[in-house]
Amino acid sequence: MHQVLFYSKGGNTRKLADAIARELGVKATDIKTASIDPAADIIFLGSRCYGSKPREEMMKFIEKNDFSGWKLAVFGTSGGNAGTEVDLMVASLKHKGATVLGSYHCKGKAFLLFSTGHPNQEDLNGARKFAREMVMLG
Repeated sequence: MHQVLFYSKGGNTRKLADAIARELGVKATDIKTASIDPAADIIFLGSRCYGSKPREEMMKFIEKNDFSGWKLAVFGTSGGNAGTEVDLMVASLKHKGATVLGSYHCKGKAFLLFSTGHPNQEDLNGARKFAREMVMLG
């Protein structure tokens, strides 16, 4: 079994989480109401970007959980498409003892001007492909 956890404010990261979850046959859960399922083989963890960083809520979630021995796959969205939020999440998770299998990032609409139309169908297809690849690695 796999678990998909995410934090999304504008809905971009939720779209990726839902695409990944559908591909895996599970339900995506917001970290505001989630806990780590001990039966999960791989945890998919996603966040939106704000100021080139993951949202504070995601970093608090990472800080409060023990990821030693867990396999994770990390995903995120940002208006600028830099992916720095994913890189920071990966570093934090590794520091907490996690094995990070891989990461996926795409654009997400921001401020009504940046990256409009994203995540688009190509981005969502990429997220589904990412999910399949992570399961094969896990």
